[in-house]
Amino acid sequence: MNEAPTALEPTAAATGDGQGCHAGAKTMREAARAAGKSDVLDGYARDYPVGPHDQPQSMCPAFGSLRVGLRMRRTATVLSGSACCVYGLTFTSHFYGARRTVGYVPFNSETLVTGKLFEDIREAVFKLADPEKYDTVIVTNLCVPTASGVPLRLLPKDINGVRIIGIDVPGFGVPTHAEAKDVLAGAMLRYARHEAEQGPVAAPRGGVSEKPTITLVGEMFPADPVGIGMMLEPLGLAAGPVVPTREWRELYAALDCVGVAAIHPFYTASIREFEAAGRPIVGSAPVGHDGTAAWLEAVGAMAGVSSALVGAAQDRLLPAIRAALAAKPITGRITMSGYEGSELLVARLLIESGADVRYVGSACPRTVWSDPDREWLEARGVHVQFRASLEQDLAAMAEFAPDLAIGTTPVVQKAKELMIPALYFTNLISARPLMGPMGAGSLAQVVNAAMGNKARFTTMKDFFAGVGEGHAAGVWETTPQDRPEFREHYKRHLAKVNKARKAQEMI
Repeated sequence: MNEAPTALEPTAAATGDGQGCHAGAKTMREAARAAGKSDVLDGYARDYPVGPHDQPQSMCPAFGSLRVGLRMRRTATVLSGSACCVYGLTFTSHFYGARRTVGYVPFNSETLVTGKLFEDIREAVFKLADPEKYDTVIVTNLCVPTASGVPLRLLPKDINGVRIIGIDVPGFGVPTHAEAKDVLAGAMLRYARHEAEQGPVAAPRGGVSEKPTITLVGEMFPADPVGIGMMLEPLGLAAGPVVPTREWRELYAALDCVGVAAIHPFYTASIREFEAAGRPIVGSAPVGHDGTAAWLEAVGAMAGVSSALVGAAQDRLLPAIRAALAAKPITGRITMSGYEGSELLVARLLIESGADVRYVGSACPRTVWSDPDREWLEARGVHVQFRASLEQDLAAMAEFAPDLAIGTTPVVQKAKELMIPALYFTNLISARPLMGPMGAGSLAQVVNAAMGNKARFTTMKDFFAGVGEGHAAGVWETTPQDRPEFREHYKRHLAKVNKARKAQEMI
C-alpha cells in the first residue's frame, strides 16, 4: 500500500474549502495518486469500470454510502469534505428519510495540507466511539480529502470495542451512488468476515434460521425479500439478510449462508467478500415467469436442492405468475433508463406483461452477474446500454418514439417537452415489488395510467404554447433584448477553446 506523505504541497485540487471541487476529475485523480491513493483508485477502476464514457447519470456517489450507514442501527457517520458537499449530502439524505445526525470535520487549506485534518478526524472518532451508543463509526472522505491523501487507513480498527471503518468515496473514482453503496457494504463485510474467522460472533436479532439461507445482495422494495423467502420455502431454504444490512450483526448472518443471490449485479466488492468466504453466487432474480423459473433452477443447483423439489416449486409458482401477468397487460412501446441497477429486471417484467421495450439504459456497469438478464433482453431485440449517458437515453427516445419514457429526471423532462408521457424511475418504478407472484402485474397500473394521459399533453401544449421558450422566458422588469451577434461571437470562442483542448490532448 502506498504511504501518504505527512504534508502535501497545495495543488489545484486542495486549495481551500470547496475550491478543489472545481479542479476537474483528471486533476483530482492526479492529485490523489500523488498523495498516495493510487491503490484505492486502481481498486475502484477494477471494481467499477467506466465506459463507453465516464459520466453516467447519478447523484454524488457519496450519497449512496451515506444512505447505507444512516440506515444501520448503532452506527455513527462522519463526513470529511468540503462544506458545500456535506451540506448537499446531508440535505438530500434527510429528504430521503434519514433521521440521524451526520458528523462533519471541517477543514481549511492549512489543516488539509499539513495533516492536521487527519488529526482532527482521529480526535472526532475517539469522541464518538462510545460502545453504549455505537457498534460502528464510519468515516468517509469526499473528493478534496481523498485528492489530498487524508490517510483514513491509519485510524484505529476499533476504539473501546467500537469498529472504525474509513472509506474514500470521491466523485472522480466511484462512478455512481449505487456503486458507492457497495464500497461501504464491501468494507463492512470484509471487517465482519475477519471477525468471524477469529471466533464466535453475535447472532442476528431475530435468531439463527433453522433452514439454510440465501443472502440477497442489493437494495429492494421491502416486500420483495419476504416474497423471495416464500418462493425459497418449497426448496427447503430461507431468505437470509439483505446486503446492505440494517445492523452490524446481520453481516455475520449474511456471510453464514449456502449461497448468494446477486439481485443487483454490480456489488463487486461485496461479492468478492462472499467468494473469499467460499460462498457461491447466482445472478438475475425471480422476476416474471421466465426469470423466476431460471432463478429457482439456478438457486436449487447452487444449494444442492434436488431437481424434483425445484420442479415442484416451479409448478406451484409459475402458473400464478403467468395468470397475474395476463390479468394486468401492458400495451405500448417503452424506453427505459435509470441509475438504481434494477433496470434490466424491470424491463424483463414489462416485456412479459406485453410491453414493447426497445431500449434499456443503466448507469451501472455490465458484470458477469448481469449477463443472464442482458442475454434474455437482447434475444428479444432490446438494446441494452450500460453506463448509459443522458445523450444515449435521449437518442433512444428520439429513435423509437415511445408511448412512454421511463427514466431519470432530465429524461422525463425532455419527454414531456416532446409530449411523451414519462415516469421517473426511482420514485415511481423502483418503489414497487418486482419479485415472484407479488411483482407480476405490479407495474401495470402506473404504466398504463401514464400512457393513458397522452391526450392531456396536447391540451397542455396548446394552452401553454410559447410560455417559457426563447431568450426572454421568465419574469423581467423590462423585456430582454436579443443579441444574436453576442451569441455568434461566443459560439466562435467556444469552437476555438474546444479545438485547442483537442490539440492539447493529442500532444
